[in-house]
Amino acid sequence: MQSMKDNDVWVLVELPPNARTVGSKWIFKKKTDMDGAVYIFKARVVAKGFTQTYGVDYKETFSPVANIRAIWSNLRVL
Repeated sequence: MQSMKDNDVWVLVELPPNARTVGSKWIFKKKTDMDGAVYIFKARVVAKGFTQTYGVDYKETFSPVANIRAIWSNLRVL
């Protein structure tokens, strides 16, 4: 957490009067080698988006999808 704070990963803002916050949860994972010895620990924070209600907490949903022509043009540049 201190590293994220030092690197300005987020911006603290005021919560609007009628808004609700979305909870979060820490996910911990450990990677092991073939012998079962732990060689790395990983941690991440995830948002509990499933607690939101359509029409109450949000009005629209977006799914960013790239146009295939845009992908082709970017690949041509490479």
